[in-house]
Amino acid sequence: MELSKRLDLFGAEVFAALNEKRRALEAAGRTVYDLSVGTPDFKPMPHLMEALAVSAANTDNWKYSLHDKDELLDAVGAYYRDRYGVAGIGRDQIMSCRGTQEGMLWALEALVDPGETVLVPDPCYPVFQNATLLAGAKCAYYPLTAEHDFLPYVEGIDPEVADAAKAMIVSLPANPVGSVGTPDVYARIIEFARAHDLVVIHDNAYSDIVFDGPAGGSFLGYPGAAEVGVEFLSLSKSFNVTGMRLSFLVGRADIVAAAKKLRGQVDFGMFYPEQDVAIAALTGPREEVERQRMQYQERRDALCDGLEELGWERPNAHGSMFVWARLPHGRMDSMDFALELMEKAGVIVTPGASFGPSGEGFCRMALVLCPEKIREAVAAIAAAGM
Repeated sequence: MELSKRLDLFGAEVFAALNEKRRALEAAGRTVYDLSVGTPDFKPMPHLMEALAVSAANTDNWKYSLHDKDELLDAVGAYYRDRYGVAGIGRDQIMSCRGTQEGMLWALEALVDPGETVLVPDPCYPVFQNATLLAGAKCAYYPLTAEHDFLPYVEGIDPEVADAAKAMIVSLPANPVGSVGTPDVYARIIEFARAHDLVVIHDNAYSDIVFDGPAGGSFLGYPGAAEVGVEFLSLSKSFNVTGMRLSFLVGRADIVAAAKKLRGQVDFGMFYPEQDVAIAALTGPREEVERQRMQYQERRDALCDGLEELGWERPNAHGSMFVWARLPHGRMDSMDFALELMEKAGVIVTPGASFGPSGEGFCRMALVLCPEKIREAVAAIAAAGM
């Protein structure tokens, strides 16, 4: 028997290799500072756990849902109005999905046919590339570079490539590079999409983790965005519910309907207790979300200040729960560097090359430890001579 050639699209999973090495260090009694995986260490808010318990106690909620409840769709629409200032989002413009990872695949499979092209940022969250490949499409990478503040620079994209592409994936605030979109950047992206007949798929997972300025917003809040694209709203990082996979595809009704049609062939809908947790998050208090943002900023400062004091170039870290650090001494071997850093300092980071060709020479660090532990990690890096 031969397995599907689809499996050949993907190489070894870098997080599995790092985790195996981490376990070996811990077994040897070493102190380990894991800054690799972006799983929040903050706890879910009590009112969300209560909403889950109450909903799960209702035996009627254990049936197939088959649809998103009207209360949930209305809660998403109200959240866009109250949180982002985007009014008029209708029920037909919203679809729940089990995380943006799953939702990205439904959106792309609804948009592109095998052999067509998708513009993908480089570096990028790996699911952008992987979902494109699983949809049978080709990735055309557009680089996020220091020269342009690690932001999309549409003027640098070959017009012929853009004309051939069907969709463009954008993610701001950006994982892994830590950049935050500006009105000018979004205006250029929207105009670019119109000029080349592209659908923009915007990942908005980190709008509540933006530093040094105004609160994060929504792509759909910019003029013309709703005509050219859709956005993923994720509750995972804002409300610390990563394991529950609460996400929504929001925007152009025809694209949402197409994705919903595909999803309906293999899925019976979001579990009702999960829907009720999402409603509680979307309609509940937001003070804790803001306090959490400031705690992330304190962590960002501890890490970036500390690395800069060691002689590293100050990392790019304007938003998201990650910082994007150039390797010291001009090194361009991010995987070897990550393994060496782990062995010598017990500090685990993700090699930049795992996020795309333009990521070589960098590493990603997640803000998942308290400031005190982050300062300990920086001291361990210093002690290791790195």
